[in-house]
Amino acid sequence: MVVIVRSVFQGRTLRAGFAIVAALIAAAAAKPVSAQSEIRVGPERASNRSFGVVDGIVSDSNLVPLQAAFVSILGTKIRVGTGPNGRFRITNVPAGTYLIIVKRVGYHPTSAAVDIKAMDTLRLSYTLNGLRPEELDPVIVTAKSPTLKMAEFEARRKAGFGEFMTADEILARNSVFPTELFRKFKAVNVSPDHSGPITQYFALSAREGGNPSFGACPMQVYLDQVPLPAPFNLDLLPPPRDIAGIEVYAGASTIPPMFSGFDRGCGVILVWSKDGGS
Repeated sequence: MVVIVRSVFQGRTLRAGFAIVAALIAAAAAKPVSAQSEIRVGPERASNRSFGVVDGIVSDSNLVPLQAAFVSILGTKIRVGTGPNGRFRITNVPAGTYLIIVKRVGYHPTSAAVDIKAMDTLRLSYTLNGLRPEELDPVIVTAKSPTLKMAEFEARRKAGFGEFMTADEILARNSVFPTELFRKFKAVNVSPDHSGPITQYFALSAREGGNPSFGACPMQVYLDQVPLPAPFNLDLLPPPRDIAGIEVYAGASTIPPMFSGFDRGCGVILVWSKDGGS
């Protein structure tokens, strides 16, 4: 047996006999067996992670199931379509809080923040309204003890910094789409974008005005403390009946510390959904 050792020294090739082979075998045997535990085959097995399932149905305002509605999870590549019975199912979703968006041609899109738990199936039901506005039936609201997020909302409202809209004020406006609510805020300029098949509405700083394509200042929108992409289509927020409150801060000097940042100079909009709303 001959081992060929190639050296870069002067480009020469050295040949070693059994003595070198024996030395190499002895050196290998001297290594501890435990060194093999450092070999990493790949990432951690998926079975060790926590996943949940989303199972739902999409229908129109007459509760007729809608086929070919698209359901997506914001911030991910997940996008599924509904079947003839209006149903959809998404499996292997990592546990966490997400914004689910539902769209269909000829209908106004809707969305909702959901909490997906590990080893659990979240069952959802969405109703899409036609593009022509429909009159809503009267809604009766029963007062409940405020949650922690709404208690903080009330504390900031009493402090007097920013603009606020409570659940009662939202209900009194009887708005069909969330975009209509933001036209009431002095610090918000609701700007339409007609570049796509469906008109989108962005919240721009009223101090800047204009259109995003001309360098206007889009406001940062939060839904239940989750920052949404900017600029964000206001029509993708939950419907007004599911919104518990809205806060608007025009500039960095008035933004609450927990929502401030280097890119918040155009202002911040905080949207709070009702607990248990769909």
